[in-house]
Amino acid sequence: MITRQLTELANRYDLVVIGSGAAGLVSAARAADAGLTTLVIEKAALFGGTSAVSGGVMWAPNNRLMADAGFADSDEAAAAYLNAAAGEKMSKAEIDWYVATASKATHYLTESTRVRLTPLGRPDYHLGWPGAALGGRSLDNDTFDPSVIPGLAAVIRPPTYFPLISMNERDALNGATIDQQLIAQRTAAGIRTMGGALVGALLASVIDRGVHLVSSARVTDLTRDAEGAWRLAINDGQASATATTVVIASGGFEWNHQLRSALLKFPITPISAPSNEGDGLMLALAAGASIDELTDIWGVPVIAIPGQLYDGKPSGRMANVEMTLPGSITVNAAGQRFVNEALNYHDLSRVFGNVDPRTARLQNSPAWLVFDQAYLNRYSVAGSPPGVAQEWMTSAGSLDELAGRCGIDADGLLATIATFNPDAEVGTDSQFSRGSRSEDRHLGDPHNEPNPCLAPLSTAPFYAVPIHAGVLGTAGGIRVNLNGQVLDRTGQPISGLFAAGNCSATVFRDAYPGGGATVGSAITRAFAIGEFLARPTGRDAE
Repeated sequence: MITRQLTELANRYDLVVIGSGAAGLVSAARAADAGLTTLVIEKAALFGGTSAVSGGVMWAPNNRLMADAGFADSDEAAAAYLNAAAGEKMSKAEIDWYVATASKATHYLTESTRVRLTPLGRPDYHLGWPGAALGGRSLDNDTFDPSVIPGLAAVIRPPTYFPLISMNERDALNGATIDQQLIAQRTAAGIRTMGGALVGALLASVIDRGVHLVSSARVTDLTRDAEGAWRLAINDGQASATATTVVIASGGFEWNHQLRSALLKFPITPISAPSNEGDGLMLALAAGASIDELTDIWGVPVIAIPGQLYDGKPSGRMANVEMTLPGSITVNAAGQRFVNEALNYHDLSRVFGNVDPRTARLQNSPAWLVFDQAYLNRYSVAGSPPGVAQEWMTSAGSLDELAGRCGIDADGLLATIATFNPDAEVGTDSQFSRGSRSEDRHLGDPHNEPNPCLAPLSTAPFYAVPIHAGVLGTAGGIRVNLNGQVLDRTGQPISGLFAAGNCSATVFRDAYPGGGATVGSAITRAFAIGEFLARPTGRDAE
């Protein structure tokens, strides 16, 4: 059996990891390498958390795979770029730590685990900043076949909507449709891609090391016993586990309505694993932890199709590709564009929090993706077949009629189109410079000239789909040091308690340097924890 029953747990472990996403599994693998008896506890029925439903890309500057793929980088360039991205909040020590540790982590994954990574030709999100790279820092996961371990496929959390292609394959589509025969073949064979491939490879790696795994096990209390060991109550006391050291890697709190209403700056639509309800954050607070960056998110624009569920909860899908492709615009209730639609998804999401000083209400929520029939004929919208209008799309024969049906100011929308269409014809966005930069054009349509991100909206009927402020996960929480040790309110480490992933405060402090920053920061911090625990002094967690 891959997993253990709660009644089959050992009396005591050197390490218990709460959560089975990339952060939890990397820390477990590295600790097990050092001989620590290790248990991974997963709250949900299936393993992988948000990592399994994500794109799985890891942002790791100057990684050891770049040179072979023809990409140039250096520690100095990476540090300069991170300083430009977050130097006001990240210290030099933190920047240097990330550059060095992320590179070591990728080497560890590719040399010591079943994970296989390939550099993507994606540019960093701000090529105008010092040290930016044209590609290679974002690492894609090769396809993974779970049949290497019987029964493994059945315990990995399925994707929410990502098809069974790699990110390299997805990037090469340039808006074209996916090869359905390839998808059918991979589905029949049980192949996993993207975040599913990452989690599958990591699960196989911890199984190789003899790590114990248990699912459907929610940690409901975390306390110290008289000898200083950690005691974890599971499922409200139905079972328990005892460990010298605990790593909290249980994800963010984006599915906890009370926490997000109290802590986040504006309403969000999560598209992560619904099991992310802030359990780890609450356990750490009860154990005396301090907090940091609590309002930060990994933001994305989202299309939420009515009736689309994941784990029984309403969910959605990223909308950044649809917003980037030529022939669409995104407008607010005033009918006005409010952002460069081809901007990277994290920075784009910030504008949903803008407040109109005249009304004291959110200025860009609600918002709509507006497009015409020519766009619909060429591209998929939230997974729909090109050329086929869906019932969840609002349509009309004219733009002013469309505006009326959506509650958009018609005069504002017509004025916006009157400015946008002539710009699109000549390939220059006079308002937001959409498509003027390489990072904009990466997800555009290279067959569309003169600008892969711009085309006029002129072919009736016209369509609109709501765009929501969404999150891949919350990015703030438990305060830790560079070793991943949880810090108390005085800034001192709490002995034997560590945290990594979205339950901990973001490494990048609300910056998003490039594709894969979420997974990259989770893996890097988790690897640092494993390295620390592998040292004799680390095992004492002093």
